[in-house]
Amino acid sequence: MSEISFVIPGTPVGKGRPKFARRGNFVTTYTPEKTASYENLVKLAAAEAMQGRAVIDGAVSVWIGLYVTPPASWSQKKQRNALNGGIFPTSKPDLDNCIKGIFDACNEIVWKDDKQAVELSVTKRYAEQARAVVQVTAI
Repeated sequence: MSEISFVIPGTPVGKGRPKFARRGNFVTTYTPEKTASYENLVKLAAAEAMQGRAVIDGAVSVWIGLYVTPPASWSQKKQRNALNGGIFPTSKPDLDNCIKGIFDACNEIVWKDDKQAVELSVTKRYAEQARAVVQVTAI
């Protein structure tokens, strides 16, 4: 059984909707810069974790942990409560958009295509350091 784990530093970013721009008589689409830079960060972390191994070509189970920092505007007491699991993050980034960005970035690096994911578990919690943790297991 093959397993790969990696950490993506920084606040998780949800995949943004494509943007449209008029270029003369043509309309082009492009990925928002924030989304593109986060996906590149995911690709770097995933490629480093793979250490030159071949992509997984069968079904995979994926666990993703999204960790965000409590707002600085909160009192120290409220921040401690959040870090101890008493308060859950219900603000952005959205879980589903984060999953899309991470999955798309892992294509052709960790797995051939994200359609290979047959099991998925995701959590979003407060932590002192913002990051995303990804664990992929071939099944």
